[in-house]
Amino acid sequence: MRKNIVAGNWKMNLDYEQGLSLFSEIVNMVKDEVRGGQEVVVCSPFIHLPSLAKLGNSAVNVSIGAQNISEHASGAYTGEISASQVKSTGANYVILGHSERRAYYGETDELLAKKVDAALANDLKPIFCIGETKEERESGSFYEVIKTQLSKALFHLDANAFKHIVLAYEPVWAIGTGLTATPEQAQEVHAFIRKTLAEQFGQETADNTSILYGGSANPGNAQSLFSQPDIDGGLIGGASLKSRDFLQIINVFNG
Repeated sequence: MRKNIVAGNWKMNLDYEQGLSLFSEIVNMVKDEVRGGQEVVVCSPFIHLPSLAKLGNSAVNVSIGAQNISEHASGAYTGEISASQVKSTGANYVILGHSERRAYYGETDELLAKKVDAALANDLKPIFCIGETKEERESGSFYEVIKTQLSKALFHLDANAFKHIVLAYEPVWAIGTGLTATPEQAQEVHAFIRKTLAEQFGQETADNTSILYGGSANPGNAQSLFSQPDIDGGLIGGASLKSRDFLQIINVFNG
């Protein structure tokens, strides 16, 4: 049975004290108001991770994640953070393959495959992002783009390893633009992703994989998006920086 997950991506926002304050609000709100079994993940800048892990230690269904890791285990890689270092903070998740990392830092599917392996070797669950640009959407090549991203970065795994992967479909044209895929557009792609997983790993693995939507989800559209049969939650950007907005999205699953 796959999980409903709402993950917040703080990106490069909030100083140390601001991060602790926001996370405290989120933990208390989840404790007081969330009735379902949905999992909440907060992916913060590296500076927050140890303190957030301590604050969230007693919280039910609240986990911590990083936004990136190095493909290397250790060594002379100034400015990088290894998977083992992230794990040592108490984090359980890591975002990999985000479109901003692909676009601004040139991360390729081949590099991301190494990062996935590093994460899994250190008991971190990747939230692995896939999705098409505006040009790829308009040209009609987006299905092939998504299938290539999956195959090059993840299909070297066997089904047993893949069960630790969470996917996030992020139409690049809808990130930070105010645009959002319609629920029907999003469902169409999520269904295609699940079908592709079934072809590679079998139907059971496909049915048990959580696939999140990651393109400008907010309190106003979360209900219509999350009600789609193949959308299992969201990877939330800007709305995760406001505790009440984030909670409204989480509470879509309260039923």
